Amino acid sequence: MSAPPVDALLSLVGRTALVTGASGGIGAGIARRLAEARAHVVVHCHTNRAAADRLADELRAVHERADVDVVQGDVLDDAERLVDEAGAFGASGLVDVLVNNAAVQPVAPLGSLTADDVTALLRTNVVGVAEMTRVVAARLVAAGRPGAIVNIASIEGLQPADGHSHYAASKAAVLMHTRAAALELGRHGIRVNAVAPGLIERVDLAADWPDGVGRWQSACPLGRLGQPDDVADAVLFLASDAARWITGATLVVDGGMLTRSTW
Repeated sequence: MSAPPVDALLSLVGRTALVTGASGGIGAGIARRLAEARAHVVVHCHTNRAAADRLADELRAVHERADVDVVQGDVLDDAERLVDEAGAFGASGLVDVLVNNAAVQPVAPLGSLTADDVTALLRTNVVGVAEMTRVVAARLVAAGRPGAIVNIASIEGLQPADGHSHYAASKAAVLMHTRAAALELGRHGIRVNAVAPGLIERVDLAADWPDGVGRWQSACPLGRLGQPDDVADAVLFLASDAARWITGATLVVDGGMLTRSTW
């Protein structure tokens, strides 16, 4: 198998990319980058349809293309419908690239958590990822087509933080699900990888958590917070032919934070 030329490595022309939880933040950044790579981008939202529609309108205008669409629903209850609607927008009728970005991140000390709290978080962060992966993979396998799935995890799946016991556990589960899915789906030409971001800047983060932001900036070897584009570039790499022989991997995007000793 010959490698594509360098100028084609990151092209997603002809592929339909579904990005879950794409109405803002990291998800919106990923959608923007995949649109730039010429994918037919499908922006998913759960409740914030207005933000998803604004992003889709922005991408259509910036790239002067009509091939940006929106789907709305729950990543667990509505997985079959979301995948089929998203696939129907593209030329192939399938989702070729799935980015499992939708997640929740409540903060609560372990002692205050109830079983319902943990179950609700795992429902979206783990079961939703597994279900969306299952549905997309089933469609691709039935059609005999390859594909790429990228799961957005967190460095907390590798190292926990105070108040995030349930969140950290969920992201650790995503990392192992990524490896297990890669093992089973590789024979069908479907690659499954994960991106584990560190602290990513968002509106009002410094105002809401000045102590945490200050500590991060002081400790981070590269000296800054991450940006959505930092995560989006990693996703594009893993979804593209540049990563054609990479599956079951976790790409840490944290400015070097995990290099620091914790003792």
